[in-house]
Amino acid sequence: MNPIKTILLSGSSGMVGRNILEHHKSKQYHFLTPSHEELDLLCKEKILNYLKDKKIDMIIHAAGVVGGIRANIEEPVKFLTHNAYIGLNLITASFECGIKMFLNCASSCMYPRNAINPLKEEYILKGELEPTNEGYALAKVLSTRLCEYITHSNKKFFYKTAIPCNLYGKYDQFDSTKAHMIPAVIEKIHRAKIKQDKNVQIWGDGKARREFMYAEDLADFVFYALENFKQMPQNINVGLGYDFSIDEYYQCIARVIGYEGNFIYDLSKPTGMQQKLIDDTLLKQFGWSAKTSLESGISQTYSYFKQSLNNGEK
Repeated sequence: MNPIKTILLSGSSGMVGRNILEHHKSKQYHFLTPSHEELDLLCKEKILNYLKDKKIDMIIHAAGVVGGIRANIEEPVKFLTHNAYIGLNLITASFECGIKMFLNCASSCMYPRNAINPLKEEYILKGELEPTNEGYALAKVLSTRLCEYITHSNKKFFYKTAIPCNLYGKYDQFDSTKAHMIPAVIEKIHRAKIKQDKNVQIWGDGKARREFMYAEDLADFVFYALENFKQMPQNINVGLGYDFSIDEYYQCIARVIGYEGNFIYDLSKPTGMQQKLIDDTLLKQFGWSAKTSLESGISQTYSYFKQSLNNGEK
């Protein structure tokens, strides 16, 4: 019998949180989804007061300041401090309140920039981080290590970390200046088609490789983890185990949107790590795998984007 009944979900209004809440298994649990006004994660005292008033079996931490390369470069202080405080405050408050189970959602940005691909969980802190998102990565490393310390020193506590690859999907941010690559490219190519632009710019040479998983698949992993939490490894990569080049993502998105223009390369712009592919050995051993193909995921994401435009949300 699953002992988990009531779950506090941080970041419930974000892409990951909303996909978790829409998953068909979410109805099996009672989710607490406080707004920022109800629960300010930057204030530990407010977190403690909130947790003390609730009977919570588990916390899923999916909140955070997120964005693409440009956003990370422009606001490194915010990406480091906000994500660090949010993670450390929520984890330590949960521990102090005696909450025994905690699922921390980290990021494959934590891996060293020069690590050999595919990236194994034991590579964390084994080298220099990628400068373009170092602040965000450092914050995620802090939370991941803290969960390790709590679990290893207190045998009745299970504070574990899922390390997703890059994500995209419904409820993503579609802003070409701040978003992650796939939603930014969807927005950019959609605009190019409407304006009948003959060219679309790609940062770098298009050869860097990335692994993007559809957000509904991460939600599916979360519920699988809830059902098998004590067997879940302390840290586990969650992704596809294969990747595509930036060029291939642009081409797939163009096919879905129906854009027939050309791509041009701006070699003066940063591209980040040349490859960031997770090792899925532990994930396979745990018994879970992603189900959504790139073409299907892009199609569903683009449909959501168009619907949002029609509703005046974008």
